[in-house]
Amino acid sequence: MRVSAAARSNTFAASAPSQPTLKLGSSGASVKTLQQSLAKAGFSPGAADGQFGPKTAAAVKAFQSAKGLVADGIVGPKTWAKLNSAAAPSAPGGSGPTLKQGQSGAPVTALQNRLNQLGFNAGAADGQFGPKTTAAVKAFQHSKGLVADGVVGPKTWNQLGIKVGGTPTTPPSTGGVRGSSALANNARSVALGMGGYSSQGLCATGVSRAIQNTYGIKVWGNGNQIDNNLPKDKFKQVNLSLAEALKIPGLVLTWEKTSTRLGSIYGHTAITSGDGRSSYSDFVESNTLGATGRSGFKVFMPI
Repeated sequence: MRVSAAARSNTFAASAPSQPTLKLGSSGASVKTLQQSLAKAGFSPGAADGQFGPKTAAAVKAFQSAKGLVADGIVGPKTWAKLNSAAAPSAPGGSGPTLKQGQSGAPVTALQNRLNQLGFNAGAADGQFGPKTTAAVKAFQHSKGLVADGVVGPKTWNQLGIKVGGTPTTPPSTGGVRGSSALANNARSVALGMGGYSSQGLCATGVSRAIQNTYGIKVWGNGNQIDNNLPKDKFKQVNLSLAEALKIPGLVLTWEKTSTRLGSIYGHTAITSGDGRSSYSDFVESNTLGATGRSGFKVFMPI
C-alpha cells in the first residue's frame, strides 16, 4: 500500500521527540520547557524566553555537574531524564508547614537557622518571622529559581534541605559558621568567565577577583599564601571538615599543597558553592570532595 507524502509527514511529526537535543543557539518551545525545568530544579537560567543563550548554557552545565553528568552544556536524553526526575512533584505536605511573615514558633526558628547557615541573613533565630526573615527567604528563593514571594511552602522547604514536622528539627550544627551567598555567586561568575569547567592554573586569581567583586578589597598571593593575606577583619579561620564546609556557600578554602606539579609549589584555593560537592576558583570544580592528594587544608568564613 502506497503512503501519501502528507501521511508520511504526519507519521514523522508524531514520532519526533518532544524533548530534542538542545545546545547553545537553539530556540523554541523546547528551550522554554528546558529553562522552566532548570528553574524548578534550582538552577536559574534567567528568563524562560525560549532562547538557549550563555545563561541557559551555564545553568545546564551546573545542573549536569551536580547530577554527575558530563558538563558539556548539551541537553540530550540523559540530561532530560535527570531534569524530568528533578522536576517530579514531591510528596504531599512538603517538608514543613507553610510559613510567612507574622508567624512565630519553633518552625520559624529552624527556618532562620538554616537560612543563616546558607549565608542568607535572617537575623537572630528568635522564632519571629519578621521583615528580615522575609527578605532572606526571598533572596534564597530567587537564588534557586523559585517564585520569590517570601512564603515558605513545600518547594522552598525542599530546596532548604531540612524537614520540619511535628516536633521541629534544626539543621546539623556547624558551630555557628556562616557563609556568604553573594561571595559564592560572584565566585561562580568569575569561574565561568575564566575557565568554565577547566582549570587555567589561576585559582588564586579567581578567588581574589570574587572577593574584590564582593567586598571591594584585593587579596594577593598564591593558593597557599591567601590564607595569610585574608584581612583579619573580614575573614576568620574556622574548624570544619571539607565535607561540612562544602555544604555552606561562600567559604574560602585553601590547601598548602596538591598532587600536581604546580600545586605542590603554589597550593590551591577555592570558594564553596554550598551544594556539598563543588567549588569555584578560576574554574568550576565539580567534585572538590573527591579530589585527592591535597594537604594543609584550612577554611575561612566571612565576618
